[in-house]
Amino acid sequence: MTSVLSRGRSRIASLLPSRADLAGMGRNPRRDLLAGLTVAIVALPLALGFGVSSGLGAEAGLATAVVAGALAALFGGSDFQVSGPTGAMTVVLVPIFAQHGASGVLTVGLLAGVMLVALAALRAGKYMRYVPAPVVEGFTLGIACVIGLQQIPNALGVEQPEGERVLVVAWRALEEFARHPNWAALGCALAVAAVMLVGARWRPTVPFSILAVIAATVTVEVAGLEGVRPIGDLPSGLPAPSLDFLDPGALGSLLAPAVAVAALAALESLLSASVADGMTVGRQHDPDRELFGQGLANIASPLFGGVPATGAIARTAVNVRTGACSRLSSLTHAVVLAVIVFAAAPLVSRIPLAALAGVLLATAVRMVEVGSLRAMAKATRSDAAILSLTALATLALDLVQAVVIGLLLAGALALRAVARQARLDQIPLDQGDHSREEHALLAEHIVAYRIDGPLFFAAAHRFLLELSEVADVRVVILRMSRISTMDATGALVLKDAVEKLNRRGIVVLASGIRPGQRQVLNSVGVLDLLHRKGGEYATTPEAIRAARAYLETAGLLQPGEAPDASQPAHGIARLRNS
Repeated sequence: MTSVLSRGRSRIASLLPSRADLAGMGRNPRRDLLAGLTVAIVALPLALGFGVSSGLGAEAGLATAVVAGALAALFGGSDFQVSGPTGAMTVVLVPIFAQHGASGVLTVGLLAGVMLVALAALRAGKYMRYVPAPVVEGFTLGIACVIGLQQIPNALGVEQPEGERVLVVAWRALEEFARHPNWAALGCALAVAAVMLVGARWRPTVPFSILAVIAATVTVEVAGLEGVRPIGDLPSGLPAPSLDFLDPGALGSLLAPAVAVAALAALESLLSASVADGMTVGRQHDPDRELFGQGLANIASPLFGGVPATGAIARTAVNVRTGACSRLSSLTHAVVLAVIVFAAAPLVSRIPLAALAGVLLATAVRMVEVGSLRAMAKATRSDAAILSLTALATLALDLVQAVVIGLLLAGALALRAVARQARLDQIPLDQGDHSREEHALLAEHIVAYRIDGPLFFAAAHRFLLELSEVADVRVVILRMSRISTMDATGALVLKDAVEKLNRRGIVVLASGIRPGQRQVLNSVGVLDLLHRKGGEYATTPEAIRAARAYLETAGLLQPGEAPDASQPAHGIARLRNS
């Protein structure tokens, strides 16, 4: 009992901030403060825009950036991760808001936070490395398309149409714009997007997003453009923490959306932390601590009216590029946004919705790495198929389902590739470990097969077909020492092949069965079958001697008779399955 408690305390301690984390925050505070200020300037329009897109309003986006950003900075597993509302999460939240309202979104965020903490306790962070690159690229491409489509109503200056599917909502917005064009809103959105995209190529370090938003706001105010709606009133500060949104009766219906939100938060946050690792030298994130930090952030964010949060790849990249040295920069970003909430809410409330739509349109365009997509599509047909299907599923379904579909397709194609390598090849007589004996076997009605690599469900059927079509010989020797792994399906197929050969009057001998294979072979009855109808031997020479003895007993070979090399050869073959 004492050891269990000791391990539990040690596990909890490993998830909490360490002295090294706190010491790192004091090494170069000037660079961290400057980086945090820059990230806050970049994050402000994104937080406002994603809050509006989620349905809860701009104030929800700001609350998320402040509360979740601060907690994830302190408790997360990366020194450079910047957390807050993201486009990917917004895509998931829109249908939840449509079905359950604001209280449903807040409840889902709280439940997802608890799930993330549980995943951290279970050490689930390490499994992120198993997500294939084509799935990630397709996922990102799909998200970018969805974010862009979500901005169409605000970019066109029309009321948000009803509907859960983004394609349907975007089409209805286009129909409304065709009936009542709002060129001022469209021009505002396109101008902001153009400034961001062109400016990023010209001066990547300059925060053109905030400059474009300020210019658009001033232009709309001075020119008095009608039809360009502002964000609206924002509270001057964060609301008091509250659990009033919880409805115990709705928890059952919100459990599945919460699982989707938790899965997305884990996936995107660990991806973002990995990107930060790749941009730095000698710094690696702790995946379990990152899940723990994101869990705490998502538990706290709904209490202040915020939406679920994740690590934000774009903001994290800006943080690293502007010279961040520790998690102090991420914490500074949250503090700066909090100051803006308290001191500049009236000014922020006058930002046009079309300008925020332009920011998010540009963000969606910049998410798409054309070079990476082109390279992935050219790599193999399988990679191209996985990427395309994941992107289409992201657009047509939801993000978690898209990732699951992509993983299933990747796994199926990988198994197919392994299974197709299994084949039965004839080996020249001058090859092999026992060339003298194998030459002699040509006249003795004996054929030997060597099985290389794994014998498992994906390759088992092919193995059965090829082994069952052995020529009319008297003895088959299965050389099994090179089987790397075997599952129950492989063992059952092996048993079926042996039975079919036995029914044709062919004796089957096995050699070199490894200790790790004996349990699965014994469980399906292969060893019993071999012992009753043939034999099992430690080495191939022993099996060859047993085969010769059988032929002598059957009268097909006289004792001591030398084999006649002029007799027709049956050949020695090897089954490769690697």
